[in-house]
Amino acid sequence: MTTEPHPQPLSRLAKASIALEVLLGIGALGGGLVLVVAPRGEIMPLPLSALAGSPFDTYLGPGMILFTVLGIGPLVAARLALTRHPLAPFAAFAVGVALLIWVAVEIAIIGYSNEPPLQPFYLVLGIAITVVALGWLAEVGLPFHFWRTNEV
Repeated sequence: MTTEPHPQPLSRLAKASIALEVLLGIGALGGGLVLVVAPRGEIMPLPLSALAGSPFDTYLGPGMILFTVLGIGPLVAARLALTRHPLAPFAAFAVGVALLIWVAVEIAIIGYSNEPPLQPFYLVLGIAITVVALGWLAEVGLPFHFWRTNEV
């Protein structure tokens, strides 16, 4: 009978990353689902006029992006962290940057709004995820051996 070694405990930064990613993932799944189910703002009272200047006529496209990239993506990144996958810190960084890009593009297209304060909340969340990921990357070091094809 073989015994499997106990996995290393998760670092504080890994735990913080998981918590932030799950928070983002759950919120984005809900928000994205609402926009996909009611793309003309029937559930979430969003005027279609806010999409003027964007490539979208309804909230279906943004809802699908929100659901997949910022909903499923962070949950996959959290799962990588839970399984102690070596790419988990990179995934966390990608999630943080993706959220910051999402908020920046949203503000550029529909303008800044703090009623309700979703944009400021998700901007702070994106910064937090990115900063935690950078700290985590510094903590574990950069495993460049993933990209090496030939040893020098």
